[in-house]
Amino acid sequence: MLAGEAVIAIWNGIAEDARNDFYAWHDEEHMPERVGIPGFLRGRRYIAADSAPAPEFFTLYEAASFPVLTGLDYANRLNDPTPATRRVTAQFQATRRALARVPASYGPGVGGALLTIGFAAGEGAFAELSRLVGETARTPRVTGAHFCVTDLRASGVRNAESVNRTDITDPPRAFFLIEATDAAALAELLPRSLLEAAGAQAPARGLYRLEYLRGKTAFA
Repeated sequence: MLAGEAVIAIWNGIAEDARNDFYAWHDEEHMPERVGIPGFLRGRRYIAADSAPAPEFFTLYEAASFPVLTGLDYANRLNDPTPATRRVTAQFQATRRALARVPASYGPGVGGALLTIGFAAGEGAFAELSRLVGETARTPRVTGAHFCVTDLRASGVRNAESVNRTDITDPPRAFFLIEATDAAALAELLPRSLLEAAGAQAPARGLYRLEYLRGKTAFA
């Protein structure tokens, strides 16, 4: 299961000449800072595992509850970005950032591979989608399956970190995160026809492998 009841999910690319700067900033400053915020419980970064057209990086922050994501502690960090944050995020490409609640989460732990599936869906489909993700969690080698629903209003709020950025596009209305021991275990899961029958519209897939996991750190 996910560590909390809410997540921040970020899909992004990075300019090639900013790659080393991105890794140094993300590993040494950004993830420790974010996971140090009260109510943030865990951070992870993934990199694309295949050549499918999806942003190269996926970052996931797990929080105790959704109010943590709209609270003052996080807002203070967003409105006081470090020089490195300004420099590196200026090189981001095709960014989607979702602040989301987690109505359904199953599974014993973190897997080395992750399938993200973003889609549009109305609230009437949420019960069926929750049931579907529960079934998927019982697939061999799957270690976790999670259904997340984006708060589009909260996700769209601009701050000092994001103002004037042109790389940010709308996040998916909802998304699945399916974790497994290896990418092959995810390849055949949740075909488009099954997702659409359950009420997910225009599903977009991304296959990733885990690069870095950061546990709770002291806020600094």
